[in-house]
Amino acid sequence: MCTAVTYSTKDHYFGRNLDLEFSYHEEVVVAPRNFPFLLRKCESIYTHYALIGMAFVVDDFPLYYDATNEKGLSMAGLNFPGNAHYNEVSPDATSITPFEFIPWILGQCASVEEARRLLSEVNLVNISFSQDLPLSPLHWMIADQRESVVVEAVKDGLRIYDNPVGVMTNNPTFDIQLFNLNNYMNLSPEPVKNAFARELNLDDYSRGMGAMGLPGDLSSASRFVKVSFTRMNSVSGDSEEESVSQFFHILGSVEQQRGCVHLGGDKYEITIYSSCCNMDKGIYYYKTYENSQITAVDMHRTDLDGSRLVKYPLRKTQQIRYES
Repeated sequence: MCTAVTYSTKDHYFGRNLDLEFSYHEEVVVAPRNFPFLLRKCESIYTHYALIGMAFVVDDFPLYYDATNEKGLSMAGLNFPGNAHYNEVSPDATSITPFEFIPWILGQCASVEEARRLLSEVNLVNISFSQDLPLSPLHWMIADQRESVVVEAVKDGLRIYDNPVGVMTNNPTFDIQLFNLNNYMNLSPEPVKNAFARELNLDDYSRGMGAMGLPGDLSSASRFVKVSFTRMNSVSGDSEEESVSQFFHILGSVEQQRGCVHLGGDKYEITIYSSCCNMDKGIYYYKTYENSQITAVDMHRTDLDGSRLVKYPLRKTQQIRYES
């Protein structure tokens, strides 16, 4: 499963944990303005906003897991098993396959407001990339520097939810996830006060007791609550280093360690990578399960008017600084 988050200090940030039991050999990929996105069932896009994000490139097509465009609009697709529903092609709507959805939105839209207009005409269709790469059941978080929405294609149609917490995980549907926060309104980062009984002299014997009851398991519903609490109470400085560091700490509150989520045999779900993109500067930061050092890729150091993908293989070997 996965977690996506927004965060703001002086600049604005968007990123995610990718939690899976295997890697598709993803890499950081810049799609410059003139890279052609050849779409299956609607007009292809030959000129668009430049994108940077994490993708698995197949036949020169970047299958983006998450990405940010040069205007700062950001988007991530997260697993949504049992709920995602894709339709057949319809002549009455713009038919987009789920694997085209991120570049289709980010290539044309500079804001969530513009994305809403495109979403009013989209039909997410049940067409796989190839026989070897069937569709994943997904839902999506879209964010700019001011607001965030969640997009879910379910049997009842396309649902678009305002996202006041700037967080998304997996199941259940987003409206239920958001409602579930009502069950935790008593949590606080402040020291606990005795509301149990005035007659009892109860002791605030440990720091952090104001958040007792905050979930700590790795289910998607629990991660939603925990990362929402962490994000919305997060405090950091405004520098780039402090902001990026704090962003990864927020994601770290729900990261998955090998051995804690067993999928049978020798398979374990882990946080394969964590990402953080500065939406204002177009700098994509990441770290992997094997390498906890943060690596940065600046999209503006590439030719954004080019027509070929620029790919950066992930640095997966642990980087340790040894003092002499």
